[in-house]
Amino acid sequence: MSSLLHRLIARTPQRLQRDTLELELDDGRRIEVQRVRDPRARRLKLSVDERGPRLTLPMRASLVAGDRFLHEHRDWLAMQLDRQMPADEAATALLPGQSTALPLRGGQVPLHWREGRFVRIARDDDGIHVQLPARASEAALRRALRGFYEAEARADVGRWLPAYLPGLPRAPRQLRLKVMSSQWGSLAPDGSLAPDLTYFLLARPPAFEYVLVHELCHLLHTNHSPAFWREVEQRFPAWREERAYFQQEGRRLKAVLRGLLTG
Repeated sequence: MSSLLHRLIARTPQRLQRDTLELELDDGRRIEVQRVRDPRARRLKLSVDERGPRLTLPMRASLVAGDRFLHEHRDWLAMQLDRQMPADEAATALLPGQSTALPLRGGQVPLHWREGRFVRIARDDDGIHVQLPARASEAALRRALRGFYEAEARADVGRWLPAYLPGLPRAPRQLRLKVMSSQWGSLAPDGSLAPDLTYFLLARPPAFEYVLVHELCHLLHTNHSPAFWREVEQRFPAWREERAYFQQEGRRLKAVLRGLLTG
C-alpha cells in the first residue's frame, strides 16, 4: 500500500517550457528570443547559436528576473548576433533568378538560372546551374539544393577517404550527412560517420578535411585523450589552425546554411 501511495503522490517530472519574446536592441532592431524554462538549469543563461538567441531560466526564476537579465545583456547579445550571424540574412536565401552566387568550399561560385521541366542543380566549369520550373515551390528548390550539397560532400569524401584509411581498424560503416546545431560531426558505435554538412560544404577545404580526419581517428580512440590528438597530429598536422578557424567561423557558417536550406 505504501508503494502505491508513493506513486500516487509522486510529483510529475518537470519538463522544458518554451515560448518566445521580442526584444528591441539599442540600434532599433527587433529580434525574437527563445525563452526556455529548464529543470536542469541552475542559473540564468543567455546564448546565441545559428537558431538565434536563447534565454534559459531555472524553474524557480521569475519572468521579471529573466527580462531584467536579458535587458542588462542586450549589448552583449547585439555583439554576438553581429559576429555570428550574417549581416544581411536575405543574402543567405536562394532567390530564383536573383541570386548570382552560391557558397561552396569557402568561396562563392557563380550561379546560373534557366527554366526547365523539373528542378535540377548541377555544377560544371562555368559554375552552378539551376534548372527550375516556373511554378516550382520554395520547398522543392531547397530540397534540390540540399541534394546538390550532399552529392558534393560525398564526392569529396570519396576522394579523400582512401588516403586516411591505412592504419585504421576498419573503414566507416556508412556516411550520414547531417545539419547539426553545434557539433562538427560524430561517429556512432556501429562505425557510422556523420559529419556536419555545414563544414563539409561551406568551410574552406582544409577545414572540412580536418573534420573528416578528426572523426576517422575516433575509430582508434573513442575519446579526446592525448593518444587521440597524437593520431590527429600525425595524420593532419595543421589541425590546430583549422580548429581555430571553426571556432571563429563555425556559427556564422551554420547560420548561412540554415538560411539556404530553411528559407
